[in-house]
Amino acid sequence: MTQQKPEDNGQVPTPEELREQVEHTREELGQTVEALAAKTDVKGRAMETAAEAKEQAGQKAAQVSAQVRAKAAHAAQLVKDNTPEPVRDKAGRAAVQIREKVTEVGHLAHDKTPQPVREKADQTAKVARNNRTALLAATGTAVVLLLARRSRKARRARKGHR
Repeated sequence: MTQQKPEDNGQVPTPEELREQVEHTREELGQTVEALAAKTDVKGRAMETAAEAKEQAGQKAAQVSAQVRAKAAHAAQLVKDNTPEPVRDKAGRAAVQIREKVTEVGHLAHDKTPQPVREKADQTAKVARNNRTALLAATGTAVVLLLARRSRKARRARKGHR
């Protein structure tokens, strides 16, 4: 049997004190094991990191979207403020006429279009509505590419005329 070492105060610990020390050591070991297990859980840590990144991306997207909306509203207000009243009135009347004509043409096209074609068009419209973000991104990309191409052609034309 091993001899117990006296504590700093010269007394030998009681069995109750020893039990408390053992229990305290067990708790510390348990916490250490849990911390080590968490560090070795690569999949769990990756999932947490991905969730954080997704949340940050969502917040950034919302922020950018709000900025774009604000700038678009500001631009629309500038156009409205800088457009003379007679021009706005004429544009409003033209818009009403265009809407009426588009509705009329739409009804005519609907009446003349065969049923299978209408069904396919409805399906396509539904897919477009469900994938609106991708569709807008693709359209935006196409517009940017078109503008860049036109700009390049215009620069080449100016260089050729010098």
